[in-house]
Amino acid sequence: MRWRLLAALLGVVAIMLVAQDVPLVSHLRRVERDRELTDLERDAFIIAGQAATALRLADDPAAADDAVSLQFDALVGSIENHTSVFDRDVVVVDSDGTVVASAGGDEIPAGADLSADADIAAALGLTPAAGDDDDVVSVAVPVLDGAAAVGAVRLSSPASVIDTRANRRARGLVWVAVISLGAAVVVGLLLSSTVTRPLRRLQRSTERVSSGDFDARVDESEGPAEIRQLARSFNAMTERIARSVEEQRSFAGDASHQLRTPLTALRLQLERTTALVGTDPDGALRNLEAAADEIARLQRMIDGLLLLSRSDDHDTTDLVAVRVDELVAERVAVWGPLAEEHGVEVTSWVAGPATATALPGAVEQIVDNYLDNAIAVAPEGTAVEVVVDVGTTRERPTSVTVHVLDRGPGLTDDQLAEAFRRFWRAPDNRHDGTGLGLAIVAQLAASSGGTVALERRPGGGIDAWVRLPAA
Repeated sequence: MRWRLLAALLGVVAIMLVAQDVPLVSHLRRVERDRELTDLERDAFIIAGQAATALRLADDPAAADDAVSLQFDALVGSIENHTSVFDRDVVVVDSDGTVVASAGGDEIPAGADLSADADIAAALGLTPAAGDDDDVVSVAVPVLDGAAAVGAVRLSSPASVIDTRANRRARGLVWVAVISLGAAVVVGLLLSSTVTRPLRRLQRSTERVSSGDFDARVDESEGPAEIRQLARSFNAMTERIARSVEEQRSFAGDASHQLRTPLTALRLQLERTTALVGTDPDGALRNLEAAADEIARLQRMIDGLLLLSRSDDHDTTDLVAVRVDELVAERVAVWGPLAEEHGVEVTSWVAGPATATALPGAVEQIVDNYLDNAIAVAPEGTAVEVVVDVGTTRERPTSVTVHVLDRGPGLTDDQLAEAFRRFWRAPDNRHDGTGLGLAIVAQLAASSGGTVALERRPGGGIDAWVRLPAA
């Protein structure tokens, strides 16, 4: 991935450079051509100014021959000096288009007739002319005497001069392109390393997790924001997987340990029954009844394990609004007759309408578990109270808490800390429980976004409560 990112960046930079430099090189040649024509025209007018005096004297019959010769010698010396410095061809013609002076590599002899050349004819007509072909760039300008043209000057320069200048500029652009590509390589390496380094760490951590190492974590502080968010999501996923695997291992270990006891008791009862069938039918019947009790206990335990395993297969999209006040009144009415058989009264107090969010059926199961435990341990003649409290912030409900309070023997600090663990039962447990009720309560509350706790009441007894988010 690192090299693909680098190649992509270099490709983009190269395309941009080509798209920019190719038209720019063509533009530079046009600029150099215009620049050369401007220089030629400027120098041609300078030479034309020098030639004006000589040509004017040549057309004046009264002018002395020595003066005319002196002026033409000065003109020839000037144009020869110019051609030696600038490597150009210079031609000066009179008003008839006849060459009177020339210098340069393609020197034209004096007396040659150039009146047929288009640029010379245009210049004699008072119109400067420029020519540009593959080999030569030239400019022809008139030699003025007042408003009349007494001759013309043509300056010619090899086209290679323009190519040389343009190529010099183009080489500069090539160096700029090379430097730009080099900078792109450096930036690309840094950028690709910034992106790929966290991804490689994430890959190594993923490989460790796939091999069973659930302690692997990714640094969440390095890389772009998207990579940091991916690292946080990966760590959260790994923690959840590790927790799930640990819970499954613990669940399997606890379940196998707890199921062993009723299965062993059931096997012993059946063995005794087999031994007593022929000699003691009544004893065999009693053993069968005991075996049936063990089967019922085993069935309750299996049902609890299934409920506990299913209670974790939910997410926040499964939550619904529950009228807790109405549900508590219904459950108190259902449990009231059973409580009376134990000599216990069940009462409720609700501050007002209370609606919470929870899994479907979760609040009902939590309240039933709390009431079952409370009625089982409550002394005869006492009351089990169910209280619904609504927590508010700025006059808006934020939570709904259900308290189930009894006056039973209570629990020690160590027992309170262990009460919600799977298969835990109080040492002085007086009813045939599976040890899964409170574990199911804790799991249902957690899946509903709530919390549970057992607390000692002043004067004895337990306050078992569950707090859920308000709808």
